[in-house]
Amino acid sequence: MDSNDIMQWMYSVYCILLAQHAMDLYYTPGSAPCRVVLLVAAALDIQLNLKELNLQAGEHMTTEFLKLNPQHTVPTLVDDGFALWESRTIGRYLIRKYNNKELYPEDIKIRALIDQRLDFDLGTLYPRFGSFFYPQIFAGQPADENLFKRLEESLDFFNSFLKGHKYAVGDTLTLADLSLVATVSTIEAAGVSLDSYPRVERWFELVKSTAPGYEQANEKGLKKFKGLVANVKAKTEL
Repeated sequence: MDSNDIMQWMYSVYCILLAQHAMDLYYTPGSAPCRVVLLVAAALDIQLNLKELNLQAGEHMTTEFLKLNPQHTVPTLVDDGFALWESRTIGRYLIRKYNNKELYPEDIKIRALIDQRLDFDLGTLYPRFGSFFYPQIFAGQPADENLFKRLEESLDFFNSFLKGHKYAVGDTLTLADLSLVATVSTIEAAGVSLDSYPRVERWFELVKSTAPGYEQANEKGLKKFKGLVANVKAKTEL
């Protein structure tokens, strides 16, 4: 066995060991919060053992899953028996576990701004999108103009946050971008135009082109989300 064969054998063993110790991620591809975790994993260049749950079939309500997560939400990460949910919390956990200083810098003010953007995404942008859009898709309700105005207001907020910033916070890609891009891409995929928010548009194109593994981590799930939307719309139009 020559040196190349030895190196190849060692790499194969490493890959096997890595797979054996991979963390489990319970998820559904169309979910924006699940795609946040996939984007973080791609940026960290780590492998997760993906366990897709069919929410419509109630796979998140099984006894086994409820033992892991009583809230029965996705994404849920399981690291050697330690279960954790809420996408942005999972993102911070993975970043700290792998000691990444770029996605969540130690500078207290930069970190505070990242946290603010994450809280804005969690508490304002994504909920306002959900309140406006999901009743139309899942309950067949007509679009509510007041709820749409609130969504527009939140996009305008984000547009103002980006003034003087290349990325969501400063000039480098952070966890804030990975969280927000999952939401903004979902909003756009639902047919909401970003034309009125030029900074958001520029930021969106930048993150799509610079976030590691963006196509696999986010676009793949977006296609399923678009398919769900098209399928539900087709049924309501019959």
